[in-house]
Amino acid sequence: MPTIALVDDDRNILASVSIALESEGYRVQTYTDGASALDGFQQSLPDLAILDIKMPRMDGMELLRRLRQRTDLPVIFLTSKDDEIDELFGLKMGADDFIKKPFSQRLLVERVKAVLRRFQPREAVTPAKVPDAARNLDRGALSMDQERHTCTWNGQPVTLTVTEFLILYALAQRPGVVKSRNALMDAAYDDQVYVDDRTIDSHIKRLRKKFKVVDDDFDMIETLYGVGYRFKEA
Repeated sequence: MPTIALVDDDRNILASVSIALESEGYRVQTYTDGASALDGFQQSLPDLAILDIKMPRMDGMELLRRLRQRTDLPVIFLTSKDDEIDELFGLKMGADDFIKKPFSQRLLVERVKAVLRRFQPREAVTPAKVPDAARNLDRGALSMDQERHTCTWNGQPVTLTVTEFLILYALAQRPGVVKSRNALMDAAYDDQVYVDDRTIDSHIKRLRKKFKVVDDDFDMIETLYGVGYRFKEA
């Protein structure tokens, strides 16, 4: 079973959430602050991390920033704030989901399952009956491999989170066809995860930024204001 890292300075949350996750069969690593978690992750990287935002020594946002420098580890944030600023900032940095405190243990477990399902294609073995062509997508300079979760542009690797990969794949499957934000949310998120339009906008901005690192002239993702997005036809 996957290993879940739980990082929170509230020991009651560490205890109760650990019990809930372990009862589902997950292995759980616990840390009381971001600095100790970062040290622990260098020794053993979990399959998913649940991070509190406000913690001593190193908060959740800073921990996520450092993680994104070297890994696409799925991250769920725990936040007690009603303000959406933290959520928008976290999404831009690459968070996969948010859960507001107080929360039910069942909700958290279901969110963990949903995020892990989105992450699974990176590790899953595709059935032999599915031809390679069905798992690969080539659109001009863009090449995507679902089985290996790899993406290249003009032969240069572009590292994408699972959500970014799914959004781009949905757009590139049919160049020129407009995908609404709702359609992209359906393609990238499990039914049990609720996000708004701005979440998709944040992911699109990050996609464009990542491709511009390897090609400053990249402009293949077009915005149709009030409608959605499309991958430009070659």
